Amino acid sequence: MERPSGGGAKGWTVPPSADIVSRMASLVRHVTIDCADAYRLGGFWAEALDSTLHEDDKPGDPEALVAATGITLLFVTVPEAKTVKNRVHLDLQPQDRTRDEEVERILALGATLVADQRRPDGTGWVTLADIEGNEFCVERSAAERAA
Repeated sequence: MERPSGGGAKGWTVPPSADIVSRMASLVRHVTIDCADAYRLGGFWAEALDSTLHEDDKPGDPEALVAATGITLLFVTVPEAKTVKNRVHLDLQPQDRTRDEEVERILALGATLVADQRRPDGTGWVTLADIEGNEFCVERSAAERAA
């Protein structure tokens, strides 16, 4: 079954942001990702999200920040290596290209293919891993879903 377009795994829809802000005690400021090299991994995600690293971030810094449209990611260098599958992962939805074009673009940035869940009818998604092995998915664009 394809993932719902509006929200959670059970098909819940996401309310408009104004409704969320007026009812929430807290907002997610950014998603923090532990990694071996914050600057390098932040650079990968900045390219993947067509964004940039924060102007203060330099190679060797223990943290790097990517503020992209729709999400802010904070990368923090930690001594421990990644050992198991992510408990949380990102789902990317291409905005100006197809899912397949986006998969090819991100593979060219250094991602690796983990699982291909594309179906003959055009539905499905692709699971990739970034340059440090963190899994994420690329889903169909809104235009592909509407077609």
